[in-house]
Amino acid sequence: MDVNQQALKIHKKFKGKITTALRDVPTVETLKLYYTPGVGGVASYVAEHPNSLRDYTWTNNLVAVVSDGTAVLGLGNIGPEGALPVMEGKAMLFKHFANIDAVPIVLNVHSTEEIISTIKAIAPSFGGINLEDIAAPQCFEIEERLKKELSIPVMHDDQHGTAIVVLAGLINAAIVTKRNLQDCKIVLIGAGAAGTAIAKLIHKFAGSQIVSVDSKGVICSQRNDLTPEKRLLASFSPNVKPGSLQDALKNADVVIGVSRGKLTGSDVKLMAKDPIIFALANPMPEIMPDEALAAGAAIVATGRSDFPNQINNALVFPGVFRGALDHNVKSITEDHKIAAAKVIASLVKNPTATCIIPSVFEKNLVPRIAAVIQ
Repeated sequence: MDVNQQALKIHKKFKGKITTALRDVPTVETLKLYYTPGVGGVASYVAEHPNSLRDYTWTNNLVAVVSDGTAVLGLGNIGPEGALPVMEGKAMLFKHFANIDAVPIVLNVHSTEEIISTIKAIAPSFGGINLEDIAAPQCFEIEERLKKELSIPVMHDDQHGTAIVVLAGLINAAIVTKRNLQDCKIVLIGAGAAGTAIAKLIHKFAGSQIVSVDSKGVICSQRNDLTPEKRLLASFSPNVKPGSLQDALKNADVVIGVSRGKLTGSDVKLMAKDPIIFALANPMPEIMPDEALAAGAAIVATGRSDFPNQINNALVFPGVFRGALDHNVKSITEDHKIAAAKVIASLVKNPTATCIIPSVFEKNLVPRIAAVIQ
């Protein structure tokens, strides 16, 4: 039985992955306090003192996991129903790793304005919003608008969770290969949500030269088809000229793949000595580790758990939201993201070519990240 059949069997057995639980079992005596008539007094108090909502409801520990199903895993636009098992899985990880209650919400609306207005309408019920699997370029405006218009933390995990864990891995990969990230030439394959966020965070942290490549080739200022996000990517390598992926890879220290594109051993051989390969497409990496290593790669990371160096945003979001909820953070900033990346990297005491990132089961992971989100 393959993994997909096993997953279907266990999901059908439990009919989902999450449920709710009671903090106290109601009795005849306490029911009058938890519900009528006592709850009326709590409702009136909160209505008069809205800033007390976190003290009297579960919003202090509650995150909405929201998707419209337009960019689910590597499956593409499979709709809200298809997205729901993934959102349930995300809610399960929130609870297991950070003891955060999370509610999966899938939206059968797809325009930017409809998604924003729907999330704003439900926001009073939650202490934070985790956006998930919403396609680019809509995801950029949706997140930016919600961050400005809501007073609770909003994070599109496909963008920022991925960027944080990639930066953490790169910090340690640079140590292993005796590089300075500031001096590295980095090639980024894929200019969607994750790629854009990765480039922005690495550039803020290290100021590295980052050459981005999409399906049409190198993203540079000479092209007249660039979106605002791609114009930003072009600014991270202002002197680069139009060309192919192979042109970009010449003498590159690092390549980061977050697309469905392909890399070959010949491509790796174009790079600088002992290159760092992050082939993060799921379920099939841009290049398999054995081929990359045979071509001279010093370090290979993927998004898969069956190879060393799994780059997975499950390392990030539980701790980031744990800190945001505990410290009543209104907005997750670039400084928060860099601090989280440094913490994750620091949890690997002696990084090696096959260990540049901690396990998601590292006991100090969530509390250490949470401590710097304040």
